[in-house]
Amino acid sequence: MTNIDKRILAIAKQVTKKRPKTVIDHIMQHGFITTEEIRDLYGYNHPPRAIRDVREEGIPIETYRVKGSDGRKIAAYRFGNPDNIERHKLGGRKVFSKQFKRQLIEQYDSKCAITNEQFEERYLQIDHRVPYEVAGEEIGDERTPEKFMLLSGSAQRQKSWSCEHCKNILGLREIEICRTCYWASPESYTHIAMKSIRQVDIVWSGEEIEDYEKIDEKSKEKRKSIQEHIKEVLRKYGI
Repeated sequence: MTNIDKRILAIAKQVTKKRPKTVIDHIMQHGFITTEEIRDLYGYNHPPRAIRDVREEGIPIETYRVKGSDGRKIAAYRFGNPDNIERHKLGGRKVFSKQFKRQLIEQYDSKCAITNEQFEERYLQIDHRVPYEVAGEEIGDERTPEKFMLLSGSAQRQKSWSCEHCKNILGLREIEICRTCYWASPESYTHIAMKSIRQVDIVWSGEEIEDYEKIDEKSKEKRKSIQEHIKEVLRKYGI
């Protein structure tokens, strides 16, 4: 702990949330933490998410590579340059009020922004359109509902994984790149995580499941994935 810059140490001691605090305490004791340790010692099956929690507290984290228990290269993390402390993030993510969630539900008709599927209120999560790491001081609050979206749990996990592997978050951190991404503006976007991709998430529910099963059966007859079969049908009918 004596080798840690006093500026980082002062912020680290104020973190109380369990997951980032666990990572911080380990780094303070050992100088670094690996993806294996995050997963195997502490039971967090998504190590990048745990590291992201620390960064969202404003604490700079450096990533480098070390050998894992099987001899393969794995990611390791340590405190970064204290000059890069992001003071606008101190205190981490804010908890939103129930009133704000109801406001978003009224605005978006209780639908997941990605799948457009309707959910009960308890199954929807409030998510920043532009990730916390990129938006910085422009992250927004309850006075700017346009900077937020509602996501189902599975859609939020998909977005999180895609964003964590995007070159913009890993290095560029340009807000406009995020704003024009599918994960921020699925209703109008130019790319997905900086890749030239277009994506449609379709959900069949209730009586529609019978339609899905017919499509699935046809795709298996043709020994194709259901996605390939749907594209083929669309091309065939010139849609």
